[in-house]
Amino acid sequence: MHFGQFNLMGYREPGTDLASLYDGAVAQVRAAEAAGFAISWFAEHHFSNYCVCPSPLMMVARCAGETSRIKLGSGVVIVPLYHPSRLLAEIGMVDQMTHGRLVLGIGSGYQPFEFERFEADLAESTPRTIEFMEMLERATASETFSYQGRFHTLPETHIAARPVHGVPEVWVAGDNPDLHRMAARHGHVVMVTPRHYTAEMLARARARFEATYREAGQDPARMRFGALRHMCVTDSQAEAEGFLENIRYQIRLSQSLRHREQHMQGGILLEKPWPGEMSLEDMARHMLVGDAETIAERMVAEVEAAQPCHYLLQFQAGASSTALALRSIEGFATRVRPLLERALGPLESIGVPENLAA
Repeated sequence: MHFGQFNLMGYREPGTDLASLYDGAVAQVRAAEAAGFAISWFAEHHFSNYCVCPSPLMMVARCAGETSRIKLGSGVVIVPLYHPSRLLAEIGMVDQMTHGRLVLGIGSGYQPFEFERFEADLAESTPRTIEFMEMLERATASETFSYQGRFHTLPETHIAARPVHGVPEVWVAGDNPDLHRMAARHGHVVMVTPRHYTAEMLARARARFEATYREAGQDPARMRFGALRHMCVTDSQAEAEGFLENIRYQIRLSQSLRHREQHMQGGILLEKPWPGEMSLEDMARHMLVGDAETIAERMVAEVEAAQPCHYLLQFQAGASSTALALRSIEGFATRVRPLLERALGPLESIGVPENLAA
């Protein structure tokens, strides 16, 4: 098991300076590398303050020159919103710019608000994603390739900008059985989102993924999955409560976009509760927010229940500050991780099949 730092790059206050927001994400990436994190991740969303990163691959390219060791991941490229020929070349170019450090996180998307503005059909998003991954396999397997699919036809073509070592490491987002069957066949890692916020929920997610592996005729013991979780390492109750409220704000925006219930004032999404949302008190009992001992205890329970191979840790949400995020990154590395190692032993092989263990 290893750890990543996740950048959503959203804001809450109208008039937020976007250059400072991007610079803050870069500062977190540099801090994550210094703290020994394995991967920094960059989200993709469009048309609102929920996330102002329309191109995770552009952020990967930006951070390639700021770092030397940490892997840089798209978290995730929304594949159906791209023309496949351009996306193939951009993946190759960015992987070259990082000298092979690109981790290719992919997803089929979930926000109708985005798809409508790209004139894309959300109902076709999954098969389009699977078709693109077939094209990526072919494009990296030989100097030229052609493709005849349901959505795209490509004559004999050479992708000039090619990944360093063929298809980069692929991670698949969402609870999508079709994409998970694809992941099972190809050995990709699957990722789950913050709504799996208790050890029991995470264990149930793992059980679903294992069932999908069996359906695909694959051994579930080969499966690897990562969990995206918010984190704030603080001894201050006021800071913890503020961060939890910002998490709730972020989740409310995501749910409104998912269910076509978004309302906007200019470029700002209006916050509204959603049916079945957790209370702040419930969040405080389960989220990875608080002092180092509390966070470590909760993470140990999750790891023992679900055996994730990776945590994507989001240290900034809503209007929380970059300064708090940087303190949390350092706090995780110096205070939380030693407690995890004391409770769980060596972390490197947790959640990793024996044939892939370091």
